[in-house]
Amino acid sequence: MVKLANAIYGKDKVRVFRIVRNGPVHDVAEYNVCALLQGDVETSFTQADNSVVVPTDTVIAKTSPHVLDPVLFALHLGIHFVTTYPHIHKSKVTIESLKWSRIALPGKPEGHNHSFVRDGEEKETVEVWVSESGSGKTNLGATIKAGLKDLLVLKSSGSAFENFHVDEYTTLKPVSDRIFSTAVDTEYTLEIPPSELVTIEGLAKLGETVGYRTIAKNVKAATLETFAIDESASVQATLYKTAEKVLAENKAVVDITYRLPNKHYVPVDMSYFKSQDLENLNPPEKAEVFTPLAAPSGYIEATIARD
Repeated sequence: MVKLANAIYGKDKVRVFRIVRNGPVHDVAEYNVCALLQGDVETSFTQADNSVVVPTDTVIAKTSPHVLDPVLFALHLGIHFVTTYPHIHKSKVTIESLKWSRIALPGKPEGHNHSFVRDGEEKETVEVWVSESGSGKTNLGATIKAGLKDLLVLKSSGSAFENFHVDEYTTLKPVSDRIFSTAVDTEYTLEIPPSELVTIEGLAKLGETVGYRTIAKNVKAATLETFAIDESASVQATLYKTAEKVLAENKAVVDITYRLPNKHYVPVDMSYFKSQDLENLNPPEKAEVFTPLAAPSGYIEATIARD
């Protein structure tokens, strides 16, 4: 005998682009959405009964007033699925937000009304779970994780790596100044104040109370500022300082995880140009020509939480 132990289903890679028109000024949002559902759907697996299967690519992107805030939009979607269908008890919505920034013009620092540029490949991310509580659909619970990924940064100085463990297998040489580059991938847990109800009607007030858009901007700013000015002793040390700053400045952030691959740039041996007398390896801190290495790379991950 066998049984269905767990199941989740839905729609992945739903691409959405929305224009919000406020007279001559337009705002745009481009999302990749995944919407997954859990509930009383066992018969769709065990008895080929499709009557319990709810299609998850919906028209909410057109009607939602929260489409410009990926956290609130994800909550809107999740609440919709759980409250609309009696047999659906939990939903998971993930959103990847692509970056469009207004084109700056002379004399118009706020940017053009309806012209945009993709000025970076970083993406905002959101993962929301909405579920029934003990009292059913009248009092929903939710967990929210937001983040940022593919934020590529590099500093050509102000980073060292010394005094690490050395044994018979060690080939890495200590260096007092080096290139530090990484593609920032961060995810942070956001609290929902106990006084706020998880309802579609309450989303606007929730957004005002917590300020999810402000937090997203703060996290990116703290990440870039700390990376730039920290005299880094290691990726680990800089990661911790960055997380400390985020938690100190954003009370709604419960914890934050950083995943930082250490992208290596290796100095090139140019001594074979005998006639040029080109020295690029000694001392390594003075190297000017490098080969970027895709692999192997370091990888550092840590979650920093409030004590």
